[in-house]
Amino acid sequence: MKIYNNANLNHEHLNGVIAIGNFDGLHLGHQKVINEAKQKAKKYKLPFGVMTFEPVPVMFFSKKKKDHRINSLQQKKDQLKKLKLDFLIIIRFDKKFSSLTAEKFIEKVIHNKTKCRYLYVSKNFKFGFKRKGNIQTLKKFEKKFNYKNIITIPYKKDNRFISSTFVRKKIRLGKIELVNKLLNRHWSIEGKVIKGEKRGRKIGFPTCNISLDSYAVPKIGVYAVKVYGKSFNKNGIANIGYRPTFNGQSLLLETNIFGINKNLYNKVIKVSFKKFLRPEKKFKNFELLKKQIKQDIKRAKK
Repeated sequence: MKIYNNANLNHEHLNGVIAIGNFDGLHLGHQKVINEAKQKAKKYKLPFGVMTFEPVPVMFFSKKKKDHRINSLQQKKDQLKKLKLDFLIIIRFDKKFSSLTAEKFIEKVIHNKTKCRYLYVSKNFKFGFKRKGNIQTLKKFEKKFNYKNIITIPYKKDNRFISSTFVRKKIRLGKIELVNKLLNRHWSIEGKVIKGEKRGRKIGFPTCNISLDSYAVPKIGVYAVKVYGKSFNKNGIANIGYRPTFNGQSLLLETNIFGINKNLYNKVIKVSFKKFLRPEKKFKNFELLKKQIKQDIKRAKK
């Protein structure tokens, strides 16, 4: 998969099929759009790619919105690579780009830079200055800019349309098993292990600490997880919260990895969420906390 950090495609990727969207989470609905576009490319033996935006536009317009993303940019790249694209276009969403009108976006990006022949978008796709462009706009300029716009039928599960907003809502409610079904994989947070206060180690349960950065914040509490590192994948338990027993102030993801006792500081790990076990709570003393952690570990292993 060739990655373009602008839309200046190489000759072999021009005149192809492109699916456009934020694709935050790459849930089953996104996968449906991408797979339909890929089938079209295969049928006509055309190059196939995806166009996405970085940062996610809503985070560009609302600088205070931090806890939003379902996946990081790197995770998005890795997941798209598995879908066997020919190329990925990452459009830098900045002040200049956000001021492009819908027609100018079609002309300058879609037409001039990609020569795209088939354009796949979801039914609610909005684009251009003040989001004034929509599927009707794309239809209007088809002949002028020599492309065919194809709207995919939204993906339904249990009589409900699946969207990134819906997935985020379920993450925040701790409905991780449902989230994993909607993503067709375990939802995960990746990050570099940072130094904590080593309190977990002192009570016999060392943890790897990760900042949540711009990820959507799941329900505060304890989860059964699977942890992946460069040379290992192990089960574990993770706590997302403020560590009330220790009077913690900052939100943190702390993970106790089963069967690993080595220094992972500054190493990147992926914590994949499997099941919500219990809400976070404050304990009167460390002995009660240790007793609860042992029960959490037993339940997680089961």
